[in-house]
This record gives sequence, C-alpha cells and structure tokens, in this order.
Amino acid sequence: MNFAKNWSLFSDYLKSQQASDSARAAGEPPAEPVPEFLRDVAPAAPLAPAPGSMARTLRTVPALGSLDIPERQPVLGDWFMEGDLGFIYAPRGLGKTWFALGMATAITNGTAFGPWQAAARRSILYVDGEMPCQALRARVSGMGAGEGFVVLNHEAYFHLEGGVLNFASPTAQHELTELLLAQGITIVFLDNLSCLFSGMKENDADDWESVLGWLLTLRRHRIAVVVVHHSGRNKETMRGTSRREDAAFWVIRLDETLRGEVSRKGTTFRSMFTKDRNSRTEQPNIEWTFHSSEDGSITIQTKPASSLDTFRQWVADGLTSAEDIAHEMGLTKGAISRLAKIGIEAGWLVKRGREYALR
Repeated sequence: MNFAKNWSLFSDYLKSQQASDSARAAGEPPAEPVPEFLRDVAPAAPLAPAPGSMARTLRTVPALGSLDIPERQPVLGDWFMEGDLGFIYAPRGLGKTWFALGMATAITNGTAFGPWQAAARRSILYVDGEMPCQALRARVSGMGAGEGFVVLNHEAYFHLEGGVLNFASPTAQHELTELLLAQGITIVFLDNLSCLFSGMKENDADDWESVLGWLLTLRRHRIAVVVVHHSGRNKETMRGTSRREDAAFWVIRLDETLRGEVSRKGTTFRSMFTKDRNSRTEQPNIEWTFHSSEDGSITIQTKPASSLDTFRQWVADGLTSAEDIAHEMGLTKGAISRLAKIGIEAGWLVKRGREYALR
C-alpha cells in the first residue's frame, strides 16, 4: 500500500472537484475524471434501501448464524475490537497524547502496550488537531512507529492545502471516510475532540448526534475510532454531554498519581477503565511512565497502580464508606482503614464519622 501516492491522488481529486465547482459557477463544462482509486469506494452514507428491505432481512435467531457476518477481531488485548468507538480522556496536560500515541504505535507494530498485546500489525491514521508538526514527528519517531503509522496533522494540512480540519462538517466527514476506505485503514485516532470538531456545543447532546451518525457509519465499515478528549471540571467525567459515552465500547480515564510528574521529558499517570463492553474480566488500573531520552527515544514503563492511589481515586469518585471501597478493590475493611490512615496523616484525606472525603 503506497499511502503517500494515494494521498497525493486524493489531494489532486479534491482540487479537481474545486476546479469543477468553479467551472460550473462560470457556466463552463466541469473537469473530469475522478481518480481510479476512488471509483469503487463506497459512499460515506448508505443509499436508501429498497422498499421491503426490512421484511427481507428478518430472521429467526437460529437463522442468524447462516448469514456469514464476519466476527469482529481483537485489536488490542480483549477490550479493543474492530469497529469500536473508544474514548481516552484526562485533565489538560496530563498525558492523553502520550497514551494515545503509545497505543497507536503498539497497534501499528503489532507489539504490546503495557499488559495488552496487539493481535496483529495494522495500519492506523492518527489525526492530530493540536501538536506542532515537528513535535509530533519527533514523538512518533521516538516511540519507534512503523510505516503503517500515518499522520494527518493540522499544521501540515494548512501548510500544504490551506485547509482547516473540522469534522463537525459533513463534507470533511465524507472525505475522511472515503480516504479510509480507499486505503483500507481500519483504525483512526482523533486527537482531540475540542480541536477537530469546531463550532459544536460540547454540552449539547443534539450537536453530538450530528457527529454520532458519522461515527456509526465508520463502525458499519469495521473502522474503529479512538477519540481523545479533556476531563470536565470535576476531572472524573468527560467534558460536555454524557451522551457521547452511550455508543462507546470502552472509555479510559487518566488520573494523576500521588507522585505524578509531568515535564517536557515525559509524564506519569494512572489509567482506569470507566466503561468496557468487550472484556470478560475487569481490566487493571495501571501506572504509566513515559520518558524521553536525550537521543529522542521514548521508553514506556508500567506497573500495577498502587493500592493507595486506587483508594484515593475511589474516594474522589464518590465512594465514602470502607465497606464499599473494600468491595470495589477486593480488599478487607481493615486494609482500607490502613490506607485511610496513611491518607489522613499525609493531609489529603479526612474522616467524618464512618465516611471518608478528600481534603
């Protein structure tokens, strides 16, 4: 697959379409033709089905097995599957992009990301709406991403085409869908929602519906979408409407650790699943450390999140009794009391009667 060549063809196609529009406005015949690599690409939105199509699709439960619909294959671990919609969110500056780039690199290389193994090498498209082009290049190169890691960067797009990436626009949604289908790319990262969906009211569920339809179209084509977003003011939920999570298969939140460090050289944080539809077992909370060396290479280290960090997070999430926290953590109430004593002595926890609260 020669992505650079086909991307050039795709760009030429868009320019020819603009020229055709100008010609029509001037009363002249439009330019042709459409590039060959786009002629067989399915449209972004399906055509209206023929009358009676629902009746013809009805099946008994046993008959569903004869339809030969391919099973969704795993992408990473047992929680990320083909066609998934997933979210990664965290407070500003904590390490969302570090985490997303690390995940994308592992999928591209067919390697492990923390405790999770990529099922196979896959090409991904990383759409970046925030980082300077050269900073992104350095970070991706430092992680050792292979040729299957393809980037659509906002700065490069403006430099080369004079355009602005905005996937709140149906036109941009259609163009990206056609590009993904033409290239056979089945995973796209969108980093981040605030930068790449301009003009959309984050708290308005109806505004999100205009984007959700597109994301569901990608799902029907078995294209997985990973959206990077900011935490809300309380840091426990994503910023904006909670309706975004309804169609998601998984949601990962990144939190500060008690010894959290963020610098130009890297970052440390903890990951936690707040939603997971695919796994049969509960995913662990993990502490991640990303470090950039002088030569530009980036190392990723992981370990199970500390019990103290996990305890603090459960209190922050609203669990206040030792019994409830012990149940969630799989520990005894005595163990929770010992963790609480450490927190109280450190000054970040208070106990009021039988309930705990962060100071």
